[in-house]
Amino acid sequence: MDLMIDGLRVLVTAGANGIGMAIAEAFAGEGARVHVCDIDKQALQALAARRPEIGTSFCDVSDRDSVAALFEEVSSHLGGLDCLVNNAGIAGPTARVGEIDPGDWERTLAVNITGQFNCVRLAVPHLARSGNGSICNLSSAAGRLGFGLRTPYAASKWAVVGFTKSLSIELAELGIRANAILPGIVEGERQDRVLTEKARASGRTLDEMKREALARASVKEMVTPRQLADAILFLASPRSRTTSGQAVSVCGDLQMLS
Repeated sequence: MDLMIDGLRVLVTAGANGIGMAIAEAFAGEGARVHVCDIDKQALQALAARRPEIGTSFCDVSDRDSVAALFEEVSSHLGGLDCLVNNAGIAGPTARVGEIDPGDWERTLAVNITGQFNCVRLAVPHLARSGNGSICNLSSAAGRLGFGLRTPYAASKWAVVGFTKSLSIELAELGIRANAILPGIVEGERQDRVLTEKARASGRTLDEMKREALARASVKEMVTPRQLADAILFLASPRSRTTSGQAVSVCGDLQMLS
């Protein structure tokens, strides 16, 4: 299927590693012009060396001055913007709510939801000139399910869904679509770190945590970053021009997070 995104101008936050890098490379593989930002300078350098056609910028999305500098670089590199993928996020602490450091709570929300706001507010003027403007915000299965011991993360990801729905209503008159992707259990180092912390907190092994997590999904497989990228590419394409305000789960029909 031709997604008709050749030449699409795309910004992917936290795009030098993991899910973000898979998204960026998938867009580039379809002929899109891609710029990524990340807080990991070493990963940015490695991506720039390997894929020089993908623009790179250092950015902490929770810092508005950093985001302003990012958009100046994106405008210079791409000459505009058609799609914003708000992928940046952190796992936050794993602990009972009464044991969570308030600073960890605030940092999780600052990155996971305020960071999306910081990017969207500067992206809108560019997207409004696109003719195929779209925003894809990364939420999580934790954005529709309860998640014990991970309250800051879950709270931020529920907020992403509400933010996305509200953007869809507000920005439709500008020709901008907004959707959220809700990944389930995604294979990779980040998921292993999260499950390792959960295992430590509950006194179980990592293998036990993986089996328990997948036991609560109808499709008992971890989601791959490329599967998420494929869904996002479709939502950014003109073929998805009437899809907006949706919280799209890519999770194997996950019923519970633990």
